[in-house]
Amino acid sequence: MSDSTGENARLRRYPELPVWVVEDHQEVLPFVYRAIGSKHLPASNIRFLHFDSHPDLLIPVNMPADTVFDKETLFGELSIENWIMPAVYAGHFSHVIWFHPTWAQQMREGKHHFFVGKDISTTTIRVTSTDHYFLSDGLYVPEDQLENQKPLQLDVIMVKPYKLCNNQDENAAVSSAKKPKLALEDAENAVSANCDSHLEGLQKDTVTQKSDQACREPSCPCSSESQQCHSTANTGEMLEMVKKGDAFVLDIDLDFFSVKNPFKEMFTQEEYKILQELYQFKKPASNLTEDDLVDVVDTRIHQLEDLEATFADLCDGDDEETIQRWASNPGMESLVPLVQSLKKRMEVPDYEMVHQAGLTCDYSELPHHISTEQEIEYLIQSVYYLLKNLPKPTLVTIARSSLDDYCPSEQVDIIQEKVLNVLRSLYGTLDTHLVYSAESSPS
Repeated sequence: MSDSTGENARLRRYPELPVWVVEDHQEVLPFVYRAIGSKHLPASNIRFLHFDSHPDLLIPVNMPADTVFDKETLFGELSIENWIMPAVYAGHFSHVIWFHPTWAQQMREGKHHFFVGKDISTTTIRVTSTDHYFLSDGLYVPEDQLENQKPLQLDVIMVKPYKLCNNQDENAAVSSAKKPKLALEDAENAVSANCDSHLEGLQKDTVTQKSDQACREPSCPCSSESQQCHSTANTGEMLEMVKKGDAFVLDIDLDFFSVKNPFKEMFTQEEYKILQELYQFKKPASNLTEDDLVDVVDTRIHQLEDLEATFADLCDGDDEETIQRWASNPGMESLVPLVQSLKKRMEVPDYEMVHQAGLTCDYSELPHHISTEQEIEYLIQSVYYLLKNLPKPTLVTIARSSLDDYCPSEQVDIIQEKVLNVLRSLYGTLDTHLVYSAESSPS
């Protein structure tokens, strides 16, 4: 018996499934670490199922890699976009599955196998992945530049909500046989001829409709020829991957169901367009050599450092001379109309916030899709059918993401209750901890 198998066999089990509900997403990590410390989770090879409109797979750019071995210091260094990878480097997560809605397109679909390690030149955490998500943040380094390497399997899977297409009144009762089922966008089939064969998934659910009624929901793939709607769940390969380990964490950000780009609402359309130009990351060619990729990353790092220095300087003073000095640099000409517009709308522009907004305007721009009540319901159904075909998780973590406006504040409580109801229907009584609330009590 291997050490990991023996460790999994000795894991403790919670009498009721613990559910930790926090506000900011990085606040879930201490509860995962607590479960490791109490032997409910293994110290390594944890599967992490992550439902979110954002990957959250960036890395604190200047944080020393060894910070991960001082957990209290680590927790203070993390933010909502960069809290998963440090746990990978610490050796806890070996397999991350990012389930994303249709409107989130920050990463390439399918399987990603790469290393996470310590950059020997900067002592920071870096990755060997060449996905544009990591290149655009300057996080790629060649494998021979990493020490203490940890392998990571990352699966990126799209979850599609499917609407029933029929001529019944929307308020009419729908039989369980006609409820929408999950569809997963499995891009790996298209990019790899050697991928493992799928296990048998959920059965295809076909609902017919009258020939004179068209589907009005863009998420519903109705054929004008057959006038049928098909919704299929291909969960086999994913189910097999999760079953390889005895313990996994189910993590849900409520902005998976409805999401805002709060920065986009802070600027006029013209201002946001200028930010996109200033922070643009030019997508590199797919056939670049390792040296070419290093050059791409170096150029990107210098671009971001110059922009950070620019707006830091403007925080100290945004007089005309300072603006013109920075605008004289190549590619920075549009800084002048941006600052002029900001100063017309606000007495003292928050240039630090402007820089943070600019960082979201590149290739991995933040998604923005405020869902209707029906869209939320169909995504809830999709998640239900997916989880129904998976083993029970060791613990569940939930982020509300409402105070920073990523999940619309007027929807977050409704979404949260729907998610908790799904968990109760699947797993029975929950040990729910409303950490974000002043009155945190089990339910």
